[in-house]
Amino acid sequence: MAEIEANQVLDACGLFCPEPVMMLHNHVRELAVGQVLCIRATDPSTQRDIPKFCQFLGHELLDQMVEDEVFVYFIRKGEA
Repeated sequence: MAEIEANQVLDACGLFCPEPVMMLHNHVRELAVGQVLCIRATDPSTQRDIPKFCQFLGHELLDQMVEDEVFVYFIRKGEA
């Protein structure tokens, strides 16, 4: 997959559930439809919570990976 370019980056490292998803919810509101947000988090629960967040609210999870114990997600804002 080609490298994804994010319009904004959200650093949620060091935060624990539910803070990363609450911050994600606020940041997604600031994006225009189609823009991409990169989220970086250290809480393992984000592996479950962020995909469910996207599915529930109609956003597209473009990619997710782990880099040096940091969970990285790329989300494209949907129409919702």
